[in-house]
Amino acid sequence: MVTHLVLGATYGFAAGAQPGQLQAYLINRAVAHGWRSTLPAALAPVVSDAPIIALVLLVLTRVPPLMVHVLQTAGGVFLLYLAWNTAVAYRNTHPAQPVSARQTLFRAAVLNLLNPNPYLGWSLVMGPIFLDAWHRAPSSAAALVAAFYGTMVTISAAIVLVFAMARSLGERLSRACVAISAVALACFGLYQLWSGATALLGR
Repeated sequence: MVTHLVLGATYGFAAGAQPGQLQAYLINRAVAHGWRSTLPAALAPVVSDAPIIALVLLVLTRVPPLMVHVLQTAGGVFLLYLAWNTAVAYRNTHPAQPVSARQTLFRAAVLNLLNPNPYLGWSLVMGPIFLDAWHRAPSSAAALVAAFYGTMVTISAAIVLVFAMARSLGERLSRACVAISAVALACFGLYQLWSGATALLGR
């Protein structure tokens, strides 16, 4: 069990600390709306990964390439939508309108569902390890999953808290961070859209 705890925590740390579209969204929301309404969004992988895990394990840890490309394209469109909303809020001279924690969590969960990385991660890494642990002892499989999501959520929460501090350092810095995060969301969106659409059109 200790081995699977270490494996889960290690991969969870890598997944949480790796720059990506979910991290960019968390930074965006933390800077624009603060940590109180954004912190629950760190739980997005816990909320949205259940159907992903079920799907991956159902197809024996093999995700069809077509599904990955469709998810990339849909995720790119959704990221561009979020970037556009952020850009509109940035141009508004009034303070950002409050956003509920439930709405932030919902958007983060949708973003994670449209992100191919969890599908690939569970099909190529976590899925095989989970099945091996389950065959050895269900408690080892449970320890693997708990360590993975516990570590990833902790890292995401730390990111939210760190970037939320920008709000207390002055309006100019806060607006600059919002602009940067909007550009980051747009860049991730364009990349996802280009990768998915190119692959689909090339089939």
